[in-house]
Amino acid sequence: MTAAPPRPTQGAVPRVSWRHEIGREVGNPGRSRVTHEPLIDDGPWGGVPLGGLGSGSIGRTPRGDFARWHLEAGRNRFESIPACQFSVFVDDGVRSGAHVLSTIRPATLTSWNWDLPAGAGTYHGLFPSAWFDYDWEELPVRLTQRQSSPVIPGSYRESSYPVGLFEWTIGNPGPHAITVGLMFSWQNLVGRWANADRRGGHSNRTVRRDGMTGVVLTGPAAEAGEPWAGSFAIAAPNEPDVHLSVRDRFDVDDGRDVWTDFAADGRLDDFLDPSPSRPGEAIGAALAATVELAPGERRTVSFALAWDFPVVQFGGGRRWARRYTRWFGTTGTAAWEIAAEGLARRHGWQAAIDAWQAPVLADPDRPEWYKAALFNELYYLVDGGTMWADHEVGRARSGEIGPFALLECFDYPFYNTLDVYFYASFALALLWPELAKRVARDFVATVEVDDPEVVPVYATGGRAVRKVPGALPHDVGGPADDPFVKLNHYHLQDVNGWKDLNSKFVLLVWQAVSLLGDEELGVAAWPAVVLALRHLAAFDRDGDGLPEHDGVPDQTYDTWPMLGPSAYGGSLWIAALRAGIAMGERAGDEGTVRWLRDVLERARPAFERKLWTGSYYLYDAGGGPSGDSIMADQLAGQWWADATGLGEVAPEEHVRRALRVIFERNVLGFGDGGMGAVNGMRPDGTVDASSEQSQEVWTGTTFALAAFMVHRGLLPEAWATAAGVDRVLEERGYRFRTPEAYDVRGNFRATMYLRPLAIWAIEHALGRPHG
Repeated sequence: MTAAPPRPTQGAVPRVSWRHEIGREVGNPGRSRVTHEPLIDDGPWGGVPLGGLGSGSIGRTPRGDFARWHLEAGRNRFESIPACQFSVFVDDGVRSGAHVLSTIRPATLTSWNWDLPAGAGTYHGLFPSAWFDYDWEELPVRLTQRQSSPVIPGSYRESSYPVGLFEWTIGNPGPHAITVGLMFSWQNLVGRWANADRRGGHSNRTVRRDGMTGVVLTGPAAEAGEPWAGSFAIAAPNEPDVHLSVRDRFDVDDGRDVWTDFAADGRLDDFLDPSPSRPGEAIGAALAATVELAPGERRTVSFALAWDFPVVQFGGGRRWARRYTRWFGTTGTAAWEIAAEGLARRHGWQAAIDAWQAPVLADPDRPEWYKAALFNELYYLVDGGTMWADHEVGRARSGEIGPFALLECFDYPFYNTLDVYFYASFALALLWPELAKRVARDFVATVEVDDPEVVPVYATGGRAVRKVPGALPHDVGGPADDPFVKLNHYHLQDVNGWKDLNSKFVLLVWQAVSLLGDEELGVAAWPAVVLALRHLAAFDRDGDGLPEHDGVPDQTYDTWPMLGPSAYGGSLWIAALRAGIAMGERAGDEGTVRWLRDVLERARPAFERKLWTGSYYLYDAGGGPSGDSIMADQLAGQWWADATGLGEVAPEEHVRRALRVIFERNVLGFGDGGMGAVNGMRPDGTVDASSEQSQEVWTGTTFALAAFMVHRGLLPEAWATAAGVDRVLEERGYRFRTPEAYDVRGNFRATMYLRPLAIWAIEHALGRPHG
């Protein structure tokens, strides 16, 4: 729900955010539109994740439960764990009671008081923070919690930390003094997703040092070398008039003892039992903070959750140390130290987050929905199976920023899918430019790779070599294999003949040069750029300057065939030629520049002659079933040229006319006109039904189209186009799991997807990059 602004509260909730009643069901959640294969559907309970870039993440839902677990790079787990929870005790002198602050009703811990009703307050999401603002007549106290992690643009240290911070604001609105206790409980989950959490040998240990009180939760010492080995910590700062108490062991299946203890007076009896768990037993720990409030008084109480799982091991066996280990080591025992730094620096981190977001949130020219969506789509940088390595285990650490990669999605588990990352790249370029440069450098290193391994091509039943020199890879690998070493984990199509990957690579290098000022990268990448351009130029079989498609899905729309020259591939190629000329001039390569100019002089008139209809550009000129369809993404190359200062791909009047036709047909003519841009429309106003993908709205390409419209001064059309996506996300319960695609009914394909980060291309187009 997003309609009304939030009521004033004692806790500082944001004026602009995504808002949803705590625990309220989504009325008509979307479901998978794909019947031929199972797709992940975690339901409409996405929330702002905790954690940093590449640290592993933990998702907490608007119900108040911790449920999305991305602690293993590349693997999605959605499981509500009841023992991981906040609870509250209140005694106002007339009555007292304890309540779990979640609307779930679990089958375990039945002695705990799970009575919080749906609608007992409002959840606010504004990544990297979320707020729970409770409003329930059973609580004679005002409670607001802000949770956050230090994901701060331009920070290449703190943004990698595996830590979540929880600041509670407690207010006493009544005429009598009250006692309030907050309990943070946590299950020892070390090894859970390796089925090792009940093997025995897990320990919880109370710690009182560094100005904090809390518990460190560890796994069996004998299995410290396992890739899942590590630790959790829950902690709170020692502060005046805040009583901290601990129970460092309870049975998470029953939990009667810890609940009875807490519900008596809002404190715990400091029950300390560091002995290891027995086989078959799962244990938890709890930390309580208790305060006395006079009438009208308000206090803040803080907690931290940290975890340290320092090593990522992929299917090929190679191990990488995560980025944050540069400061905390690779022993897996640093959760306490991470929590300590988090609590010590929490106010500065929150101030930095607020200062970053403030100019956007205060701008009256940006729609309110966009402000919230802009920041919330960044969830994927943390929650996207993110891999950010410091170094390969067993090798020396370098001074460089290590490899960084995001999954295309968990259904299509490929790291840094080039054709998709192309759209998403503006988020990194604007906010963490050094990461954008690193991704570009990693692609530069792939161009010459020759991998003759024969692999299946699932779409045709044929076979192909894995990677030929000169062809850009689809991806840098998958978590089941050996990312950054074994390329092209994708095998649906033979990507060696794709017509968009090489152009997009050249344009990403140009983005680093033109927007990020990395002239050194442009020079170093020049041989790879030339090889990529010459490889793609070889697909120009008639000498008109345009590469021809081969009647198969040989580009990012990988179930939607193209034949002959296409508007999509052709516009990207012309933009890449312009980028190549600009970089070649910098490199002083006069011969290659002359060749590129010659190709460009042939390609541009051929593009107009073969593809321009008088009102839009043809899908392709090969006479296929979609040949004269109106493609929403037909001028992707001109969008990129506008964004990076490359100049004209197509004549200005043609571009403006095509954008208006796309808006009229693909946006206003699809569904009820408020769902974003459908990929393909026929000239007669019907949806192109020739393929699965032609009938879909792609969230990321719709955002890119809106950015293109902004560049061309079509602001009302841009906002209307992008707002359609936001509306579907809201109505169908897709927040914090934005899908790649949905159909006219709003049903999805591939949730938690990379391409929607293209919303940051809109921000770039508005001319005010932030970071």
